[in-house]
Amino acid sequence: MMATRYSLAAIALAVLSLTAQGAAPARIDLTTVAEKSGFKRTGRLDEVARLCESFQERWPSQVRGFEFGRSPEGRPLLALAASADGTLDAASARGKQRPVALMQGGIHSGEIDGKDAGFLALRELLEGRAAPGALERVTLVFVPVFSVDGHERFGRWNRPNQVGPEEMGWRVTAQNLNLNRDYTKADAPEMQAMLRLLNEWDPLLYVDLHVTDGAEFEHDVSYNIAPTLAGDPDLTRSAIVLRDELIRKMTALGSLPLNFYPSFVREDDPQSGFEDGVGPAWFSQQYWALSNRIGVLVETHSWKDYPTRVRITRNSIVTMLELLATHGAEWQRAAQAADQRASQLGGTRVPIAYANTDHVRTIEFRGYEYTREPSAISGALVTRYDNKRPQIWRVPLKDQVAPSISVTAPRGGYIVPAAHAKWLGEKLALHGVAFATLTNATTGADVETFRAVTTKLAATTFEGRTTMKADGDWKKERRDIPAGSLFVPIAQPKAYLAMTLLEPKDSDSYVSWGFFNTAFERKEYMEDYVAEAVGAEMLKKDPAVKQEFERKLADDPAFAASPAARLDFFYQRSPSWDERFNLYPVYRTELIVDSGKLIAK
Repeated sequence: MMATRYSLAAIALAVLSLTAQGAAPARIDLTTVAEKSGFKRTGRLDEVARLCESFQERWPSQVRGFEFGRSPEGRPLLALAASADGTLDAASARGKQRPVALMQGGIHSGEIDGKDAGFLALRELLEGRAAPGALERVTLVFVPVFSVDGHERFGRWNRPNQVGPEEMGWRVTAQNLNLNRDYTKADAPEMQAMLRLLNEWDPLLYVDLHVTDGAEFEHDVSYNIAPTLAGDPDLTRSAIVLRDELIRKMTALGSLPLNFYPSFVREDDPQSGFEDGVGPAWFSQQYWALSNRIGVLVETHSWKDYPTRVRITRNSIVTMLELLATHGAEWQRAAQAADQRASQLGGTRVPIAYANTDHVRTIEFRGYEYTREPSAISGALVTRYDNKRPQIWRVPLKDQVAPSISVTAPRGGYIVPAAHAKWLGEKLALHGVAFATLTNATTGADVETFRAVTTKLAATTFEGRTTMKADGDWKKERRDIPAGSLFVPIAQPKAYLAMTLLEPKDSDSYVSWGFFNTAFERKEYMEDYVAEAVGAEMLKKDPAVKQEFERKLADDPAFAASPAARLDFFYQRSPSWDERFNLYPVYRTELIVDSGKLIAK
C-alpha cells in the first residue's frame, strides 16, 4: 500500500532511462479485479494504490497521483488528477480558468461502483476511446475510494439489498460515522481532508457516486443535481441544463434514468409516490451547491447486477465530462456571477429551509407488478415484487418547493466570541468560509443576539451528536466583544454556507448539530428558601412584579400548581439570574472589521 506522495519526477526519470537504453517499457497493467473477474468481484485498497501509480507511470504528463489525507486507521486517501495538457494542480487550473470535475467513489464503500467505473472511464478517456478531446478542456480529479477504512471492512453480506459484487466494503468509517451525513459538522478526519481538497481545487462539478437502496423497479439510475429546485438563478439554469442533457444522453445509451431520488413518501408503499425536495446540507450535492457550484448525486439501482451498474456509472462519468467540456466556460461564468450575488446578501431575506408545495403531478413510473399482503413475520403489510412482470405505475410526484424558513442576513456579519473562536475558526477554515480575528476588544458593541425561548434535544444521538432544535429570534442588544473574537463577514462568496453553519434555526447549523448545547444548560441555582425570601421581598417592593405574578397564577393553572415554577418566576427576575442562559454565543452585527477593530460601515 502506498504511504507517501508519488514522485512523478522519479517515475519520469525511470522511463527516460529505459528509452535512452533502447529498452521497450514493460506493459503496464491498468485493468481492475472487477474487469478480470467479469465484474463478479472488486479489488481491495492495495489495488487502488497500484492503479494510481500505474496510471501515472503510463501517462506521466497527463496524470498526477497524490495523497490528500489519512484515515483514522492510517490509510492514505488517494486521488488522481488527469488532463490532456498537464493541468494537474489546482493553481494551474485556476490560472487557466480550467473547469474542474471532482468525482468520488466509495463514500459508502459497500456501494463501490464508482471505484471500478472510474478507473475504467479514466483509462478510456486517456486512450481517446471515450469523450475525445474532453480532457483538453477539463481537468478531472478522481477519488477512487473516500471511506478507505470502511472499504477494508470487507465481507459478503455487507449490502443485503444489493446485487454484487461478491464482497464489498462497509457503509461507514472505522469511527462509525456516515461520511454523507458529515459535510457540515465535519467530524471525520476523512471529511476534513475532503473539505480541504474541495477548497483547494474548487471544482465546478462535484460528483458523488453511490448505489441506492429501496424498492424494485426498472429504472437503473437516478441523478440528484443541486441547485435545480432552488438557488442562484443563473447557476440553477446551468444545473438544469446539465440534468436534462444528462438524462437525454443516458437514455440514448440505453438507461432508464430518473431526475429525482426514488424513495417512496410512505416506506414500502409504491402508491404513495415520490417527493423531490431540497435536501439537507449534510448531503454532498446540497453542501456543494451552497458554495455556488454544482453538486451531483449519482445513484445506480441496487437490484441491477454489478456489470450493469458499473457500465451505467462509467457512462455517467463520461457523459458528465463531455457536458462539462462543452458547457464549462458558460457554467463557470454562472458560478462566478453567483459568487458576486452571494457577496451582496447582507440585509436581504434569505431562505434557509424549503418544503414541498401542494403541487402534485402524476408520472408514469416503470415498476413491476406487486402485491401488498399482511406479513406473518412482521405483522405489517409487506410488498412483494414480481420482477419478471414490468408494470407502469401511475403515481404522484411532488417536485416544487417553497421556502419554509427565511431569515434576514446580517448587514455586516457574525461575531464569534473568543471563548469559541478556536474550534469554530478551525471548522470555518475547513469550509473555506472567510473570517478575521479581532485584535482589539470592544465595549458595548451594537449587535443582535439570539436567545432561545424553547429548546428540544433529540431523544437519541445522530451521527455521534445530540441534535437540538432551538426556537427564538434575533434582537438588538449591546455586548462586550473580547479581543480574540472572530468576525465572519457576510460579504463573501460563501455567504450562504456561512449562514447555514451559523444561523441557529438552520437544520445544519452548529446549534442544530449540538455543538452549543452547553449554552442552553442551567449551571447555577437558587435554594428554595432563598427564593422564598427573594419572592416575598419583590412582591412587597415591586407592584409590577406583583401584578404579573398574580395574573400568571390566575391564567396559568400549571404554573399555579407548580412550586418550582413559582419560585423560578422570582429567581429569573433577580440579579442572581444567569443572563447568558439560553444565549447563543454567536452574534450578528451591522459593523465591519478594519485593522482588527469593529467599525461602522
